[in-house]
Amino acid sequence: MPRFHCPAPLHAGQSLSLPASAARHVQVLRLQPGQTITLFNGEGGEWSATITRMGRSDVDVTVGTHAAAEREPGRAVTLAMGMPANDRMDWLVEKAAEIGVTGLQPLHTAHSVLRLSGERATKKQAHWQSVAMAACEQCGGNRLPSVQPVADFATWLKALPPVNATAPELRCLLSLADGTQPLAQALQAVSSDTPVCFLSGPEGGLNPQEDAQARAAGFIPVTLGPRVLRAETAALAALVVATASVP
Repeated sequence: MPRFHCPAPLHAGQSLSLPASAARHVQVLRLQPGQTITLFNGEGGEWSATITRMGRSDVDVTVGTHAAAEREPGRAVTLAMGMPANDRMDWLVEKAAEIGVTGLQPLHTAHSVLRLSGERATKKQAHWQSVAMAACEQCGGNRLPSVQPVADFATWLKALPPVNATAPELRCLLSLADGTQPLAQALQAVSSDTPVCFLSGPEGGLNPQEDAQARAAGFIPVTLGPRVLRAETAALAALVVATASVP
């Protein structure tokens, strides 16, 4: 059944017009009044909905029953990423959303090739959020990952809240340095519901100063093994390990 994100409060019996992007897809699929679709608003679960009217560019539906379906990983996992170049960031956002990432933080680092500011940065953030939304529509995710505004590495680190007993978080720095511990080992040392934040550099990784700043902020250097992975591959591999380690 076709699934669409509808960022609005939903309840059974409600009549509403679909958002423009969803309405456009309904038109492309040539769906007709009386047919059923699935809606989710990112707050958990999903609703059946019946198409009641097809306009030239708008679509009306009546919301049906709610299903408390959750397909999210057992722990919250966020990814802070030195943005890779070209279209690899789009690919990374899409696949991270499919895996079940909770949030994404694009970062400017010393080795970043992609540089964004002002209106261009705002447009990219909105674009990446729409990429995450489309991925959730496809994969069945009912909670939309939040794509944060592009941030400077040092500024982002300084704004991180402290980690303590009331707000625990495992902070992992993906690293090729000697002496790092396997990611699986780091995950085994915390409870299965402890949130995890991954920090990964762009092509070329973090520079020595950034690496030291990350460690001072509580990030533990971890490794995925002896192979040198592309920046976006390493980030996704880490997400898979973290989300697959709990039911």
